Amino acid sequence: MPANLTIEQLVDSMTLAEQVTLLSGQDFWSVAPNERLGIGTLRVTDGPNGARGGGSLIGGVKSASFPVGIAIGASWNPALAEEIGAAIGDEVKSKGAHVSLAPTVNIHRTVTNGRNFECYSEDPLLTGALAVGYIKGLQGQGISATIKHFAGNESEIKRTTNSSEIDERSLREIYLVPFEMAVKQGGTWGIMSSYNKLNGTYAAENHWLLTEVLRGDWGYDGIVMSDWFGSRSTAPTVNAGLDLEMPGPTRDRGDKLIAAVEAGDVSADTVRTRALNMLRLMERTGAISDFRAHKEEANDRPEHRALIRRAGAEGTVLLKNSGILPLDKKSGQTIAVIGPNAKVAQIMGGGSAQLNPHYSVSPWQGLVNALGGDTLLSFAEGATNHRFEPLLTGTFKAEYFASRDLSGPVVHTETIDNVQAFLIGPIGGGMVDPAAFSLRISGTFTPQADGVHRAGFFATGPARLLIDGKIVADCWADWTAGQTFFEEGSNEIVGEVSLKAGHAHAVVLEYSAKKSDNLTFTAFQAGIGKPLGMDDIAEAAALATASDIAVLCVGRTGEWDTEGWDLPHILLPGLQNELIEAVAAANPNTIVVLQTGGPIEMPWLNKVSAVFQSWYPGQEAGNTIADILFGDAEPGGRLPQTFPVRWADNPAQSQDPEVYPGLNGEVRYEEGLFIGHKHYDKMGVQPLFPFGFGLSYTSFEWKNLRITPQDDDFVVEIDVINIGPRAGSDVVQVYVEDKSPILPRPLRELKGFAKLHLGAGETGTARVILSPRSFATFDIGSREWIARSGAFTVHAGHTATDLVLQETLHRAGEWRHKP
Repeated sequence: MPANLTIEQLVDSMTLAEQVTLLSGQDFWSVAPNERLGIGTLRVTDGPNGARGGGSLIGGVKSASFPVGIAIGASWNPALAEEIGAAIGDEVKSKGAHVSLAPTVNIHRTVTNGRNFECYSEDPLLTGALAVGYIKGLQGQGISATIKHFAGNESEIKRTTNSSEIDERSLREIYLVPFEMAVKQGGTWGIMSSYNKLNGTYAAENHWLLTEVLRGDWGYDGIVMSDWFGSRSTAPTVNAGLDLEMPGPTRDRGDKLIAAVEAGDVSADTVRTRALNMLRLMERTGAISDFRAHKEEANDRPEHRALIRRAGAEGTVLLKNSGILPLDKKSGQTIAVIGPNAKVAQIMGGGSAQLNPHYSVSPWQGLVNALGGDTLLSFAEGATNHRFEPLLTGTFKAEYFASRDLSGPVVHTETIDNVQAFLIGPIGGGMVDPAAFSLRISGTFTPQADGVHRAGFFATGPARLLIDGKIVADCWADWTAGQTFFEEGSNEIVGEVSLKAGHAHAVVLEYSAKKSDNLTFTAFQAGIGKPLGMDDIAEAAALATASDIAVLCVGRTGEWDTEGWDLPHILLPGLQNELIEAVAAANPNTIVVLQTGGPIEMPWLNKVSAVFQSWYPGQEAGNTIADILFGDAEPGGRLPQTFPVRWADNPAQSQDPEVYPGLNGEVRYEEGLFIGHKHYDKMGVQPLFPFGFGLSYTSFEWKNLRITPQDDDFVVEIDVINIGPRAGSDVVQVYVEDKSPILPRPLRELKGFAKLHLGAGETGTARVILSPRSFATFDIGSREWIARSGAFTVHAGHTATDLVLQETLHRAGEWRHKP
């Protein structure tokens, strides 16, 4: 960029075609430069639990894997979120990018949303506070945040076409709050529109959302970009306020937008405004003068390792402890390490958030590291928890054909190390049309045991799997879309085959490309596995009987907690509940280590000695889990989402499918404001674990609740004393109850919180400021926030139900504020 030009002068020196070029990607991850005017290339990368870089969802340059969103949510610590944001800023720079597609702040409306793991909380205030911290850390590094998905994307079912029907009050008081905080408090430079419609209009075309609310009410001056392939039109998106269409090459802008200007459907001033927004982002991030050759690096930083390990512990929630935890490393006790997640590191969820980690530490390896060896440890898998058959790995030959039916010559051959791909851009060495090619992958599989195995695949086009020349699984003639690969892929097609241990069986996957329905890419995955049954559970129970302690590592995986689908229920997959029951019956000293992206039912809770929730804590997972088990770290987490006793208790569970999962293209948010803990209060339903719950290895005493008026605010202070034997952390949660509401509202709402880290015997003061907005509701008739005069009860609680201190205050005078 010429040093003597402002971005306003620069945009006015551009032709219409040059301005238009800024408004769409040139490829999957970047916006084209303008060499004539000295404008560099803007590059983006997926987040939010790291920075994958410009590669596919699979493989690519290695990156640091941080705790997922719900784990950060469980920390209740915006300062920690800021640290993580700053570290991810380092990661984004290492990938040669300027923009991170993060954080994700949609609300946990249901317990089954496949993307809950990526979002912070069921509560808008907690979500917003953490998002502000993350954004400040990230943008403090000169890297733009792109807070997403704006708005109403609380389910993955038909998310690219469904309309989220949400009344304006619920939007203003729940679903828009994190975005508003991100704009007003975090100063976010980027926002991503959601795929779905909002009240009948696609979010990317929604003028009320993108212009009236975002820029008018909130004064936003950053950019709005589409989700990938989430922009479907030319004039409607540009006029509504969508600045950037992604990815490239353009589908609806370019020459189409120039023609729309010439036809009078879009004004030249509107294009100038959109281009100016893009230039402002490029100036803020340094992209405007970045002409460096694109380079991606794998920087495994020791300080990132330490932060990930510490953050994982701070987000770990201790749900039950009969006194068995923490364990004593010096006791010499033997430990049976059992479960499908024991020797497999479950570090992240699936979808666009996944990346290729520098390394991953399993719970088994973490225990070995902590104990200095495995002499006290023994292992049994006991049960499986995979959604798909285990990935085929080895050496495979991939042969590409420039036809859809494997006819004609092989035009490209390559060697791959597993039967899994997510292909974007040039395919088959650029020798085939991405929408009209076929592929044959061949290799061998050598089983470890005799017997019946399950073999399967899922793919974005017709495919079949052959073993020893015989078709085992097939959808070549009758492929249909299912719930894989963001609803572009089939469901898994599975068959059974008898295999011989030690014998190399020939495996062939044949695939044919098809035109994508919404999102443009090619993807497939194939696997083979041997089912486990009750005999394997009995073997695990026998191992537990022979050991002093049993540590059960159970839960889900990134196959279950993933973008592109919602969970069918909240039971543990497979036979894991049976495994826990058997092990607990065999050994009363059973500790359950959970790794899921959200709540699960726990029918065995009263039969085990301890339970803690580790979520997906990043690449240090096993070390973090060992730190908690042996007390080298405090379980500092509190639940950011209510855990119901059963699936049917959750807020969006209804007999009406339009409420969830949707009907005839609509999802009606019938529950309004009553989501999360507010729903359980309203319905009088006792949860399994309430919002905000979490135990500690030490004890705290609260006293001296003080509420002091300060101008228009009230300052809430509480003394917190660590009366236990060791350092620890506590979270003071402040809820406000309106004694005479002018509009129907929840019984209590979280309006502030403070986390304190205190040494043994140390006293600290939790301080929360309640502004007029803390007491307000949004009145649709006057289109104002209104806080009435009168009585409000302020509750200080350990959880949404364990409210230990309270005091009633009186507000004098009515407060009104336009949004």
